[in-house]
Amino acid sequence: MKVNRTCARVCQKKFTKKEQDKLKQRIEQGYRGNLLLDNLPVSEVYTQKMAGYRTFMLGYPLGFPSLKYKTKDINGKRVLRTTLPATQIVNHLAFTVRYHRPSDLAAAASGFRIVGFTVTPHSVRHSPEECSETDSLNKGWSPRQNRPVLWNDTTVDFTYSVTWIEDPAVPWSSRWDQYLSAASGDAKIHWFAIINSLLIVLFLSGMVAMILMRALHKDFNRYNDPDNEEEQKEETGWKLVHADVFRPPAYANYLAIYVGTGAQLFGMGFITIVFALLGFLSPANRGALLTASLLLYVLLGSYAGYISSRLCKTLKCATWWNMIRTATFFPGHVFTLFFLMNLALWAQKAANAVPFVTLITLLLLWLGVSLPLVIVGAVLGYKKEAIQFPTRVGQIERPIPEQKWYMKPPLVLLVSGILPFGAAFIELFFILSSIWLNRFYYVFGFLALVFLILTITCAQISVVMTYFQLCYEDHQWWWRAFLTSGSSGLHLFLYSIFYFFTTLGIRKFWATMVYFCWMLCMSYAFAIFTGSIGFMSSFVFVRHIYSRIKVD
Repeated sequence: MKVNRTCARVCQKKFTKKEQDKLKQRIEQGYRGNLLLDNLPVSEVYTQKMAGYRTFMLGYPLGFPSLKYKTKDINGKRVLRTTLPATQIVNHLAFTVRYHRPSDLAAAASGFRIVGFTVTPHSVRHSPEECSETDSLNKGWSPRQNRPVLWNDTTVDFTYSVTWIEDPAVPWSSRWDQYLSAASGDAKIHWFAIINSLLIVLFLSGMVAMILMRALHKDFNRYNDPDNEEEQKEETGWKLVHADVFRPPAYANYLAIYVGTGAQLFGMGFITIVFALLGFLSPANRGALLTASLLLYVLLGSYAGYISSRLCKTLKCATWWNMIRTATFFPGHVFTLFFLMNLALWAQKAANAVPFVTLITLLLLWLGVSLPLVIVGAVLGYKKEAIQFPTRVGQIERPIPEQKWYMKPPLVLLVSGILPFGAAFIELFFILSSIWLNRFYYVFGFLALVFLILTITCAQISVVMTYFQLCYEDHQWWWRAFLTSGSSGLHLFLYSIFYFFTTLGIRKFWATMVYFCWMLCMSYAFAIFTGSIGFMSSFVFVRHIYSRIKVD
C-alpha cells in the first residue's frame, strides 16, 4: 500500500509456436484482460479532447493488433496498409491507484480506501538490467523509451508499475461517479435521440387526435343519427364489421400466451428501471442488474398467468394446458437456445461457458418458482368473469374484401415496426456497446424516458393501424395489432446484423454464434414486449369505439 514501483517483474514466459499463433489470434480478435482492486474494475481512460470528457473502457488489451485496411495514396489509388508493422504483445501494465484516508477516526484507524483504479498498457522489450528487484535502480525508466515486443518473440518478460495518488476530493461513496459520468458523457447524443423520439410521438399523437377528435366523432354522429336514412339502409366503414370484430382469432391461445408474457416482460423492465433510478442497483454490486431482472421476471409469473388466463377465457380458449404453456413457452425457447449454445461453448472449453450448477439453478428457478406462480395467477384469472364485448358475434363470418396494396399485412407490419424501433434506436446502440464493447451504461434517467416514449409509440402506432384496418372492413385485427408494434423486434435483429459487421471485430465462428444467439433472444423478447403493448392498446380502443355506437 502506497509503495510506488517504477518497474517490477512478474514472470518470464517462453512461448511455443502454437501459443504464439493463438495469442496473435486473440489479440487480433480484441480479447481483453480484467482485474479487480477493492471491487473496482481496472479500466483504460480515453480523453475526448474535442468533447471535453473522459471515457472508460473495462480491462486492458492483450496486445496491439496489426490490422489491414484500405486507403488512397497521393495519386488517388486504393492501397492496402496496416495499422502497425506487426502485432505487439502488451507485457507491461502501468497502474494508477487513487486513494484517500477516511475522515472519521474509526474508519481512518483501519487504513486507506481505494477510490480509483486505471491502467495504461505498454509493449516493452526489456533489457536484462531493467526491472530489478531494487526499484531505485529503475529511476528514470519509462516504458515509452523501449522497443515493442512482437507476437513471434519466443521469450517475453511480463512487468508492471504502480503509482499511488492521494485524492481526498473523491469520497469512497462516490468513487463510481467518474465511471458513471463518463458513461453519460454522450449526453448530447442521448438528448438528440430523445428529441427524435418525441417528434415521432408528437406525429403519432397528432394522427391519433385526428382520428379520435375528427374521424371518430364524425362516425359516431353519423352512425347514431336516427334521421340519417342512408346510414339506416347501409352500414359503411368500421361499423360494417361490428358482428365480426370480436370473433376469436385463429390460434387465440398462443396470442394469449404472448400477451401474458409481454405483460410479464413489461413489469420486469418497469420495476428494474425504477429500482435503478432509486439507486438500488449500484454498479459496485457486480451483476446486480442482471440478477434483479431475472428475479423480477420469475416473481412476475403470476402476472403473466393472470393476463393470459383472462384473455383466454374471453376468447373461449381457456384450458388448463394454457397456463402450463404460458409458463414454459417463451422461457422454454430461450432456455433451449441458451443450453445448446452453452454446450457448444463447453465443447470449445470457453471461459464464458455457464457452469452446470448455474444451469441447474436457473432450471429450478423456472420450474420451482416461476411455474407455480403462473399457475396461481391463472387460477385467479379463470375465477374472474370473461371480458364482455359491446357487440354480439354473428354466426356467419363476413368475407374480407380485397385490400389495397398498401394495406397488405407484410408491408404494413414491416413499415409499422420502424417507428417503435426508431424511438429506441440510439439507446439500443449504447446498450449493445455496453454488452459487446465493455462500455459502462448506467444512464437510467435517459433509459426511463426512452422506455416511456417507446410505450407510447407502440400504443399509438397499433391504434392508428387498427383503425385503418377496420375502416377497410378487415375485421381480423387481433394478431395484426400484436405484430404491428411487435415487428420492431425484427428491425432490432436486422440492426444487430448491421452492428456486427460495422462495429464488432468478431471473426471466430463460435464467437459469432454466441453473438447472434443472444441477439436472437433479445429481439424475440423485444418483439413480445412491444407487441403486447400494441395489442392491449388496440383491444381497449376497439372495445371503446364499438361501445359508443348503436347496433340493431
